[in-house]
Amino acid sequence: MIPAAGEQPGTEKGGGVLLNQCPHNMDLLQWICGMPDKVRAFCHNGKWHDIEVEDDVTAYLEYPNGATGVFVTTTADAPGTNRFEITMEMGKVVCENDRLMLYKLAENERTFCKTAKGGFDTPECTVTEVETDGINEQHVGVLKAFAGKILRGTPLVAEGVEGINGLTLSNAMHLSSWLNQEVEIPFDENLFLEELNKRRAASRKKGGNWRGI
Repeated sequence: MIPAAGEQPGTEKGGGVLLNQCPHNMDLLQWICGMPDKVRAFCHNGKWHDIEVEDDVTAYLEYPNGATGVFVTTTADAPGTNRFEITMEMGKVVCENDRLMLYKLAENERTFCKTAKGGFDTPECTVTEVETDGINEQHVGVLKAFAGKILRGTPLVAEGVEGINGLTLSNAMHLSSWLNQEVEIPFDENLFLEELNKRRAASRKKGGNWRGI
């Protein structure tokens, strides 16, 4: 997954690219792929801007079923890339430039790999564009669903409690980068707060510890 942020981070927003520009990408990643159980991330603070938080992130994810993923984002990519790709045994799907493409193999890749005679053989593949409903209301759709829930009891796009998963994922990336090691999910929240407060206390702009509410 390679989300690119078009908005430039500022010094007054508090969070870096994961919280300011990419929370929706975090939501989509865990909605579609589920939550990983291990994360190894590299978050570069102030690499491209005069800020104390991350503006360039690469994270490697491991899932309980053995699948792996890579999440990449930066605020220094112009004109920018916003791509979501899932590779499976019978092909892959790629969402980019408002198009959803399906790459369908004629044979299971695992079976083909074990039986192919040539060193560079590849299975036959057909590429088609997946037709969607064409509805892409984004924030407007979320607000309409919120109003519908209040007025008519219709479903929300996502319940508020679901936000904890995306935040857990970004917090795991932060903690992994801070500790310079792999982090398992769930992680020690007290350790996360301890490491966060170290950085708050050392801030050029603001100091002090966050104790929560």
